[in-house]
Amino acid sequence: MFSALISVPQLAPRLGAPDWVVIDCRFDLARPEAGEAAYRQGHIPGARYAHLDRDLAAPRQAGSGRHPLPEPEVLAATFGRWGIDNAAKVVAYDDAGGAIAARLWWLLRWMGHADVGLLDGGWGAWQAAGMPVDSTPARCEPKLFTGTPGHMPVIDAGEIAARLQDRRFLLVDARAAARFSGEVEPIDVVAGHVPGAKNFPFQDSLDARGSFRDRATLEGGFGDLMRGREAADVAVMCGSGVTACHNLFSMELAGYPGARLYPGSWSEWITDPVRPIAGKNK
Repeated sequence: MFSALISVPQLAPRLGAPDWVVIDCRFDLARPEAGEAAYRQGHIPGARYAHLDRDLAAPRQAGSGRHPLPEPEVLAATFGRWGIDNAAKVVAYDDAGGAIAARLWWLLRWMGHADVGLLDGGWGAWQAAGMPVDSTPARCEPKLFTGTPGHMPVIDAGEIAARLQDRRFLLVDARAAARFSGEVEPIDVVAGHVPGAKNFPFQDSLDARGSFRDRATLEGGFGDLMRGREAADVAVMCGSGVTACHNLFSMELAGYPGARLYPGSWSEWITDPVRPIAGKNK
């Protein structure tokens, strides 16, 4: 059975298998080309490279967040270019505990592709295990990917605003605590958070090595946060809808699937001055 969380020993013997596709998602928000440069220096043999801005997001537009969801037709073509068809088993990795790779996981699931997982520990775990590394860009035969969007639930700013006073509704923010509180804001033009949101930094799902914590620990953490709510009453956000996917992945590992992604997240929320903001700078 294909698992959502793939270990290095599970992946290593499957490199080169025709139905397994590995995607390198390394990316640095401060240096957008650094991840691709690192890929050229060395990557898991056969891995294709996914650029967050070019491949896993659409161009930003007025009123949108920094990483809008790609158009489904464009996304399907991108998957096909990487050699992903509907029978492929896809493993994504990065060097940030899955912070970027989880976006690819979510996008594939959103398009109806079930067999996609993250490499536990990512690039660091692969290197620590002494696994082979290649510096040659992968060449693959394009495949036909067919899928439709909507297999993962989303929520928009309008519904969030309408439910801010609803005690059943829980909005979870995956950003670091200092950004959530408004103490610092290194990326977006306004600091703070959506009033009533709860902070659960995506890093809290990881151990010191950047691997995912065990299910019992994840279940306890998210269970305390959700306090018996149904997944349909839970939405997850971050700065631009990327690391929020990491929380959604961790929630599935913990046994709490079905929460909704706010794709625009904080960077979209702040484009409308009417939307309320909380935090130390407000």
